[in-house]
Amino acid sequence: MEITDVKIRKIMSDGRLRAVVSITIDDMFAVHDIKVVQGDERLFVAMPSRKDENGVFRDIVHPISASGRKLFEETILEAYERQIAVLEAEQPGESDEAV
Repeated sequence: MEITDVKIRKIMSDGRLRAVVSITIDDMFAVHDIKVVQGDERLFVAMPSRKDENGVFRDIVHPISASGRKLFEETILEAYERQIAVLEAEQPGESDEAV
């Protein structure tokens, strides 16, 4: 299995939710509404979920193994960090402002 595309759909700065992401697997299967969340100690990836009749959120899709979860998380977080770096590079710094 290969994650062939990662699209950062939306980036947020307020609250714990940092981004909403879509991925493509093997150029054949898309997963939307993956979330990048700021945890207490680090960023993590939350798979798409829905609330069941008991009010409990359950993942709609998710990796089965720890190695699969690691692949998803590393790939998504690397793409997120690259996008943040691009956005920061595009913003003029205080030293770039005219005086």
